[in-house]
Amino acid sequence: MAKKHSHIPERQFWIQRLGKSSLRALHVLGIIGASGGFFYEVEKALWLPWWILAMSTGLILMAWEVIRSPLWLVQMKGVLTLTKVVLVALCYPLSQFKVPLFCLVALISVVTSHGPAGLRHYSVVHRRRIDGPKEIKG
Repeated sequence: MAKKHSHIPERQFWIQRLGKSSLRALHVLGIIGASGGFFYEVEKALWLPWWILAMSTGLILMAWEVIRSPLWLVQMKGVLTLTKVVLVALCYPLSQFKVPLFCLVALISVVTSHGPAGLRHYSVVHRRRIDGPKEIKG
C-alpha cells in the first residue's frame, strides 16, 4: 500500500513523484549522451541534442526545487548543484581541463544525490542543518 502524504492527495503525490523521476531520468540520459563531446571530442551534431536535453531538464529540476523551497539555494544540495553549473561553464574557457571538470561534476552529483541528509540539508548561511518542507523524491 502506498504511503499517505497528509499535505497532498495521493494522486497528486504520484503525479509529482513520477514527473520528477522522469525528469531526472531524462537529465541523466542527456548527460550520458553529451559525455562523448567532453571525453572523445565527437562531432558536435552528435552530442548537442543530448546536451540540450541535459541542460533543459537540469534547469527544470532546479526551478522545481527553488519553487518548492527557496531554502534549497543555501542548503548544500543547492550550493553543490550551482557549483556544478559553474564548473560546467568553466569547461568552455578552460577547455584543456574539460575532462577533469566534467568528472568532478559527476562526483559532486553522486555526493549531492546520495550523501547523508545532514550534508545535503546543511545550510551554508545558517551553519547548521536546516530541513525545508517535506520533499517528493524523484
